[in-house]
Amino acid sequence: MNIQQIPKTQSIQVISRATDILRVLAANSGGLSLGQIARKVELPRSTVQRIVSALIHEGFAATDGSNGGIRLGDEIRVLANAPAFNLREHFRPLLELIAAATSETVDLAILERSHMRFIDQIEGSQRLRTVSTIGDKFPLTTTANGKAALAHLNEMSARALVSAELGTETGVGAVMDALHRIREGELATDLGEHSEEVCALGFAVIGPNAEIAAISVPVPRSRFDRIRADLTKKLHRIRDENVASA
Repeated sequence: MNIQQIPKTQSIQVISRATDILRVLAANSGGLSLGQIARKVELPRSTVQRIVSALIHEGFAATDGSNGGIRLGDEIRVLANAPAFNLREHFRPLLELIAAATSETVDLAILERSHMRFIDQIEGSQRLRTVSTIGDKFPLTTTANGKAALAHLNEMSARALVSAELGTETGVGAVMDALHRIREGELATDLGEHSEEVCALGFAVIGPNAEIAAISVPVPRSRFDRIRADLTKKLHRIRDENVASA
C-alpha cells in the first residue's frame, strides 16, 4: 500500500486506526484475536484485518505461535530501544574494562519508570556464568542494578518506587537503609534476592542525556562468596577511576 496515493484525510484515518490497534496490543501482551481487537477499537473486523496485515508486514505486529493471537512485533521494541543505542555505545568501553578485569558477565540496564531494562551485556569467560536476555525487565528492589539506580534518585522519589513495587510498607525501611549505604559509597548488592542461584554487585552510571543506568556483575552463588572481596575491590577501583558522581 503506497500511502502517497491515499487522500490525506484517509491516510490520517488509517494512521489513527493503526495507532489505536497498537495501543490495544500493548495493553494485552498475551495476544488478541482479530475479533477481540475489532471489539476493543470498535471497528469492523475486515478493517482490522487489513490494518493488522499491514502492521505484520512491517514488523509492528506479529502472530503468537502459542495461541495464534496477535501481539506487538519486534520492530516496536527496536524503535523503543533506539535511545538506548547511544547509551550502549557510550558505556561499552567501561563494560569491556570490567569484563577484562573480572572475567565475569557484565550487564548494563537503564531505569524505565518502575523497572530496569537490560540493554547491553558482555558475557564472562568463566565456564559457569550468568546470562540474561537483552530487553528483559527486572525489578528495582531485589536487583543490584535496581538498587543502584534507586540510590541515585532523591529520597522521596526512591521511596515512592520502593513502596509501589513492594505493595506494602513492610520491607521499605530495609531497602531505604540499603540505598543510604549505596549513596555513602557502597556497591549495590543482590545476594540471591532476585534469583536464589545468582548474586550481583553494581553501581549507577549517568548517560550523556542524563539517563539513569546501572552496571552490574552477576555471579553464580556457588562462587560468589569466594570472589566477593576481590570483585568488590576491582569494581570500586574501576568506578572511582572512570565514573563521575556514581
